[in-house]
Amino acid sequence: MALIFRTVMQSVGLLLSFLGWILSIITTYLPHWKNLNLDLNEMENWTMGLWQTCVTQEEVGMQCKDFDSFLALPAELRVSRILMFLSNGLGFLGLLVSGFGLDCLRIGEGQRDLKRRLLILGAVLSWASGITALVPVSWVAHKTVQEFWDENVPDFVPRWEFGEALFLGWFAGLSLLLGGCLLNRAACSSHAPLASGHYAVAQMQTQCPYLEDGTADPQV
Repeated sequence: MALIFRTVMQSVGLLLSFLGWILSIITTYLPHWKNLNLDLNEMENWTMGLWQTCVTQEEVGMQCKDFDSFLALPAELRVSRILMFLSNGLGFLGLLVSGFGLDCLRIGEGQRDLKRRLLILGAVLSWASGITALVPVSWVAHKTVQEFWDENVPDFVPRWEFGEALFLGWFAGLSLLLGGCLLNRAACSSHAPLASGHYAVAQMQTQCPYLEDGTADPQV
């Protein structure tokens, strides 16, 4: 029963980490980190991502323009690019390492301690990937709120609001963190079968002298 529970935790943790990794990649390239709705022209909607700014019009559709210079971007967008790339890389490494630590994988089946260490390492990488995804998303959201309530900006000036990519990035980071927690929990619970196995071997060793002498075990 404990083996089945541990296998289920490993599978669910790996699936959550994989889901968070995929969503993190989508968040990186989705041009919807900020939305700008124009009250004067409701048929036109502006969006901004880490790489480009897009405008959507009913007659023309969506048109996007890439940012000309990396150094000309605001600090939060520059750092967000780096952190999101780092999150994607750490998430991939976490999935790769955790995959080799699964109990259902035949490779290294006799090296249970190595598999446990691989699961723990995969969990740590998943945590790091989740944190590096949450930091840029939360930073951009914080700057958006500051600019939205800036009293120095006149009321008639349009203001940026939260885009869909921010919510997607939050969900991705939480999925990576939760997946890492389940992988770490499954790795820590792998001590129980080993302990019971050592107890069984010790019990057999105590019974061997009685079996060799042909006498009955006093515990029976």
